[in-house]
Amino acid sequence: MAINTDIEILLDDFIERALREDVGDGDHTSLACIPADARNRAKLLVKDPGIIAGIEVARRIFAKVDPSTTFQPYLEDGMDMSYGDIAFEVECNTQALLKAERLVLNTMQRMSGIATLSNRFKFEVEDLPVKILDTRKTTPLIRFLEKWAVRLGGCTNYRQGLYDWFMIKDNHIEACGGIRQAIERVNQYKQEKGLQNFGTTIEVRNLVELYEVLEVGNVTRIMLDNFELPLLQEAVEIVNKRFETEASGGINIHNVRKIALCGVDFISAGALTHSATSLDLSLKIMK
Repeated sequence: MAINTDIEILLDDFIERALREDVGDGDHTSLACIPADARNRAKLLVKDPGIIAGIEVARRIFAKVDPSTTFQPYLEDGMDMSYGDIAFEVECNTQALLKAERLVLNTMQRMSGIATLSNRFKFEVEDLPVKILDTRKTTPLIRFLEKWAVRLGGCTNYRQGLYDWFMIKDNHIEACGGIRQAIERVNQYKQEKGLQNFGTTIEVRNLVELYEVLEVGNVTRIMLDNFELPLLQEAVEIVNKRFETEASGGINIHNVRKIALCGVDFISAGALTHSATSLDLSLKIMK
């Protein structure tokens, strides 16, 4: 699978930093035990069912530690995996193999857990006209990996960071004096900076704030934060497709379908990344 240039840059930097963190001035156990010219073949063994993610990351890690690596995938990123599956086989210098082992496993286990949970969310609403979005509730410095895993699981990335979408939340509103002031200042800033192509989401906490937003307009999406189900449905009916609607706050696998049935266009769920459990994978040298 092709990786775009931005991801390539982030991935190369991630691998270098992660190896430096783990290896330091050398994997002394392997240096002591393993001949420098030894080569071995290993397999990535699946021990939990779910959605596999991080195959391409693993390929790149092994190529980094040993450019002569041969890598044979048997599963592709985003595919179903079952207990006992072999995701890939890799053959390379043995010291390099052991140097990369934990980085490959930690990354793939985390990404596969996120992809699997994202896929469960997608399954809950796949017959409904709603998109499940991730959030910025990610692990610092590996957001690109976690959002990649969300996509592999079938859900949708919201904004990558503070720089590619306007999101007016309660603290913005409080800090600048009200909903009208916040919307007007954002639109003035957009005009000044030539950012009219960026979307704008505004968060509301009740129907009073919703009506104020509808009076001002000039937003892309209204985020209905922590609305109870009857109130959420009423709010969607009030908006009546004049703007996109998004539900947020307290979203989990048990209530996401009920929320989707209220008719919102989007549901943003921090749980996709902050509540995913790593899946069990194992790298075993083949005799």
